[in-house]
Amino acid sequence: MTFSFHPEAKDELNKDIEYYENCEPGLGYDFSIEVHVAIQNIVNYPTAWPIIGEDIRRCLVNRFPYGIIYSIERGEIFILAVMHLRRHPDYWKNRL
Repeated sequence: MTFSFHPEAKDELNKDIEYYENCEPGLGYDFSIEVHVAIQNIVNYPTAWPIIGEDIRRCLVNRFPYGIIYSIERGEIFILAVMHLRRHPDYWKNRL
């Protein structure tokens, strides 16, 4: 199975990597690795995570307070958000 990002989700990820890298050199890299591991888990087991809305699922990222919000569309994982868990929980819904 393959995956793709909503353009705003890709921007979120890049900004969050930059944020963590500015906090501490190497931390942005660590964050990107943890997100990548979560995405690979989603690709390998797409239905393993709980449904949080209409066909929308959330996989938590290890070590960081983030979740990957995604749907399965036509045999592909579509990542709607790389969401900080302390943000307003519905901010990404306009991306559906």
